[in-house]
Amino acid sequence: MASEDEVAVFNLSDSTLLKILKGDITKWSVDASSDAIVYSANERMVGGGGVDGAIHRAAGPELRAACYQVPEVRPGVRCPTGEARITPGFNLPASRVIHTVGPIYDSDVNPKESLANSYKNSLRVAKANNIKYIAFPAISCGSYGFPIDEAAAIGISTIKEFANDFKEVHFVLFADAKYSVWVNKAKELLQKT
Repeated sequence: MASEDEVAVFNLSDSTLLKILKGDITKWSVDASSDAIVYSANERMVGGGGVDGAIHRAAGPELRAACYQVPEVRPGVRCPTGEARITPGFNLPASRVIHTVGPIYDSDVNPKESLANSYKNSLRVAKANNIKYIAFPAISCGSYGFPIDEAAAIGISTIKEFANDFKEVHFVLFADAKYSVWVNKAKELLQKT
């Protein structure tokens, strides 16, 4: 997945590691049975651009069909901003996909709280489904416009609240700039192992 120099490892707790990797989240997996990838979906959960589109393409058409089975909470909305839903991973190496809707930075009333809720609710869904390994991209940092440094701080701070609930939490970041920001933010907020 990533070479040794593209993986930074930190202790979240005595039993949980945080790993920050440079790579493609659609190729990530630990054991294909207790692992899940998270991505920033749209409220309809029907695929889109960026990581969303890449996840849907890699998972195959079964993922879209599974998303259509998620009940709407209001017309056109299966997963409101800040919430999370889970489906099988289908053709992805990871066993499950957790769909969360991150905030659009410039139009959300409280984008920081909404982003923290995306992480919290994804972790709650993972815990409820016995997920031991979970991987996140940089939620809302693409077309949704969330500042990368702020998003990294929120993501890392929020996962610390769940430090004893997982064996490993990963951030899998495709772009060099995002990877560097996440590693630097983790060094600032956590003690490196």
